[in-house]
Amino acid sequence: MSSLKNVILITDGDQYAREAVEHAAKMLHCRCISQSAGNPTVQSGEDIVDHILKTPTDPVLVMFDDSGFNGKGHGEQALEYVAKHKSIHVLGVLAVASNSANHEWTRVDVSIDNTGTLTEYGVDKEGLPDLELGRISGDTVYVLDRLRIPLIVGIGDLGKMRGMDTIEQGAPITVSAIKLILERSGYHDNSNEKDTRL
Repeated sequence: MSSLKNVILITDGDQYAREAVEHAAKMLHCRCISQSAGNPTVQSGEDIVDHILKTPTDPVLVMFDDSGFNGKGHGEQALEYVAKHKSIHVLGVLAVASNSANHEWTRVDVSIDNTGTLTEYGVDKEGLPDLELGRISGDTVYVLDRLRIPLIVGIGDLGKMRGMDTIEQGAPITVSAIKLILERSGYHDNSNEKDTRL
């Protein structure tokens, strides 16, 4: 287990998401694979795994984006490859909502709205609670239900959410969501040591 790289998968990769995730990585002492960002993701799963395995410490934050492609696009193909790789241990996923006309959806264990409040409902792109219990719609979430993910957190559009998650504000919703995965996975939010609390 100690030889595995611990990662958090994030289903967004545009400029706003990249800036928010990079900021969260600094705040929470994580590594961020900025090369995985893009709208859509252009790097292959193999290339992304190579970057992950070269990071000196973990956990590692990795972004994937299909840019609205219907079905399993390039971003999701890369996500699936990374999630199933024998050297990768997935701590959790930030499933990012979108207004995609393709209406892909996934189950979520919990969502975080644009005020930082946890909810059993899904959220929309703006980070507002949705009508659906335990699911969100997005454009890079098609494969999540087929993977063994310990925790899926629904969240609105990273770095945006009606100005509540901008980089100027410190991307507080993105930071809180990643912190939630770290805490529930057994990581301290201020070190790379495992949390031994029950």
